[in-house]
Amino acid sequence: MRDGPGTILVGIDGSTSSLRAAAYAAGLARRQGSRLVALYVRTHPSALLPLADTGGAVATVIDTQDAVEKELRAMFVDRLAELDLDARLLVRTGEPYGEIIDAAAELHADAVIVGRSTQALHRIAGSLGSKLVRCGRWPVTVVP
Repeated sequence: MRDGPGTILVGIDGSTSSLRAAAYAAGLARRQGSRLVALYVRTHPSALLPLADTGGAVATVIDTQDAVEKELRAMFVDRLAELDLDARLLVRTGEPYGEIIDAAAELHADAVIVGRSTQALHRIAGSLGSKLVRCGRWPVTVVP
């Protein structure tokens, strides 16, 4: 029996708030003796974008995602190796909300942690964090 969460899922995308969420999740996992799973979701470029793309926008999006993934893998190995955690990095492709829901269900996550959205539109339409809270399946922590 454990008092805290057994598995913590943290969503990361390379943004400042998601890196703060990862640091918070790593500290919580270390203190609670929990397993930590960091999830990076690569998004699909629009299906129509390649047809209209004459300036290399799709290649730029893919190159940017490759660079973020490479940086996250390096950071994950360097930082978390020091903490002696049961941790791993998952990389998936799709829509972030759906992939987080699926990963949390597959991993039997006890807690989900994400960074606060910085996009103004999310204040109107709803952010990833607020959607996860409304889902109501796991305790959700949104880190500023």
